[in-house]
Amino acid sequence: MSTFKNTTSSSVIFFLTGVPGLEAFHTWISIPFCFLYATALSGNSLVLFAIVTQPSLHEPMYYFLSMLSTTDLGLSVSTLVTMLGIFWFNAREISFNACLSQMFFIQLFTVMESSVLLAMAFDRFVAISNPLRYASILTDLKIAQIGVAVVTRGTLILTPMVVLLKSLSYCRSHVLHHSCCFHPDVMKLSCTDTRINSAVGLTALITTAGVDSIFIILSYLLIIKTVLSITSSEERKKAFSSCISHIGAVAVFYIPLISLSFVHRFGKGVPPYVHTLIADAYLLIPPVMNPIIYSVKTKQIRRAVLKVLRTTATKN
Repeated sequence: MSTFKNTTSSSVIFFLTGVPGLEAFHTWISIPFCFLYATALSGNSLVLFAIVTQPSLHEPMYYFLSMLSTTDLGLSVSTLVTMLGIFWFNAREISFNACLSQMFFIQLFTVMESSVLLAMAFDRFVAISNPLRYASILTDLKIAQIGVAVVTRGTLILTPMVVLLKSLSYCRSHVLHHSCCFHPDVMKLSCTDTRINSAVGLTALITTAGVDSIFIILSYLLIIKTVLSITSSEERKKAFSSCISHIGAVAVFYIPLISLSFVHRFGKGVPPYVHTLIADAYLLIPPVMNPIIYSVKTKQIRRAVLKVLRTTATKN
């Protein structure tokens, strides 16, 4: 498996890796991963169902939260099959086209999550700085347009990055170093020039998460400026408290992303399983934590979720 002839992309079979060095413990490792996936899928589905079915939550803030839950569900589903397949059945093979499809959807839902977090920052800014015009600015039509823009932006930015991989030849080891297909991981296995691919991948990262993070910071600087101009301490506290859940969601998205970036660039001496576990955490922490953060910190969501659970229990 270490040496391959020059092959075209259509005939390539890649081999995914579980947790390097801990293969003997894959069955045990699968237990916490199953728990995390179950938490992510059930938590986000419950939040999404509560928002759809409860009229009291048909407001801009909760529409954006439903978008966040949808992207988290998509991200979880995109990685679940290959990750648990490795842990349970040692199913490591994945065709090139399947790998590209998984890579595209992982990247797409990641970019969408970053975009939705930016939209939610704008939502908080409008709600705090211009509360009287909040509903007229963020109309249902405007929110729908933002949703379409989020999907369109991700698709247009990521499609060239994925398509360019099909033009490469792969003549080295076909072993990928993660449980899922990542762009840098696949690109490194090519025996042809990948400078264009690297440039396109870096551009995609900068124009999505990079730009979004800057605008999120700017939004909060404006929010802080607005809140500090409020004379009532109770009103200031109320305004800040409405942002806590969103700040938590931003933290659980960007901290694993930054950690993964640092480990890839500066963790050359770190054991391989650390790279893999951080990459898995980057994919799983936001879907797991976001519904918990919003259920704990947002009273309306907590009440709606409990109401749905009570209704379900009563019917059963």
